[in-house]
Amino acid sequence: MRKTALIDYQNISVFSEIDKLEAVIVHSPGPEVANVTPLIAQKALYSDILNYKIASEQHDTFRKVLEKYTRVYQVKELLMDILKEDQTKYKLIFKVCENEDVFHLKDYLLSLNADELATQLIEGVEIKRDSLTNYLSKERYALAPLHNFFYTRDASVSIGNTILPCHMANNIREREALIMSAIFRFHPQIETEFFCENSVLEKKKGLFYEGGDILVARHDILLIGLGPRTSSTGIDSIVERIKQRTQKPFHVLVQELPEKPESFIHLDMAFTFLDRDQCMTFEPVIRESSRYGTYHIHIENGSVKRIHEVGGLISGLRALGMDLEPLKCGGDNDESIQEREQWHSGTNFFAIGPGKLLGYGRNQYTIEAMNNHGYEIIAGRDLLSGKQKAPENGKFVITIEGSELARGGGGARCMTMPIKRS
Repeated sequence: MRKTALIDYQNISVFSEIDKLEAVIVHSPGPEVANVTPLIAQKALYSDILNYKIASEQHDTFRKVLEKYTRVYQVKELLMDILKEDQTKYKLIFKVCENEDVFHLKDYLLSLNADELATQLIEGVEIKRDSLTNYLSKERYALAPLHNFFYTRDASVSIGNTILPCHMANNIREREALIMSAIFRFHPQIETEFFCENSVLEKKKGLFYEGGDILVARHDILLIGLGPRTSSTGIDSIVERIKQRTQKPFHVLVQELPEKPESFIHLDMAFTFLDRDQCMTFEPVIRESSRYGTYHIHIENGSVKRIHEVGGLISGLRALGMDLEPLKCGGDNDESIQEREQWHSGTNFFAIGPGKLLGYGRNQYTIEAMNNHGYEIIAGRDLLSGKQKAPENGKFVITIEGSELARGGGGARCMTMPIKRS
């Protein structure tokens, strides 16, 4: 088997949200982000337009902080690596052309080398104005850019020693899932099983789920958000796979999410784990007995033993032996402050270890609340310059300047796809 210098051998292993991080995949935003205009912002799933230069600098700081603690791999480099194999290259191009009905691009895409092809698959292929139809077209791209790919969390999920490719809710993001699935299936230095063998191209009306909605609470507990990006039929399909994979007791806690505003696209925009005994919540949604339902699906011996509603996510976890203290996004301030900080990913923290977190510094009331609960606050730029150091023991939050990154609708957890935790 061909060796590669891009990646050390990795076996997929993620059994919680907070164990020490050993390897993670990210995608640095490129021209595909810069090419979002007001006319296509809604189609591109953006609620605002990013300043590409600033967003790129902020993500660069984020990536460099991660590199101080773990191995960091880039989607594009992994994609280039697998595209050097002709058979893999052909399979991926065929699936992309089939899925997006662009078979007229197949020969062109096949003519590209691995570097050029990876770039075109991510940044898009512009329409050639070589016919009257193309000349008159209002579209700029024959193959659209992947504007959202820097939110690498959504297209695939690490669950235990397996990878779950996701069924994206919007067609514009399906190629992300195809690319991630191909990386995990064909990269010679990544060892994994697939949680399910269903093709990410399998079309079933109303069946979709995305990684931002799926949290690995424990080896036997998944949390799944039920909302705009993950449907009840999508959750049912995941439950079916759990039934097939294990006879041991397994629990899925489903948290209903608001349909609007769009800041609630995923569960991790309302809830994330911080430490073994703490979590961050958007209290109006996650509070006990809120208007949004929480449902416990108990799976055992290959069947669903029981489905019932519980008082809330915190009490549902407590009943399963996970007693968590909830911290509030926006602190103990009025609901308008909590809403403002939730809008800018105030709950969306990413753990590099228990009680060791990355998040946006712009959410000052949330960060202040964490400081009051014993978390040392360290600015990412100061950490990189040596002005501040993170304690080896004790809890801390490394803050990233996220003024532009947050405009895309996600935070630190959204921008990371962990593949190995100790």
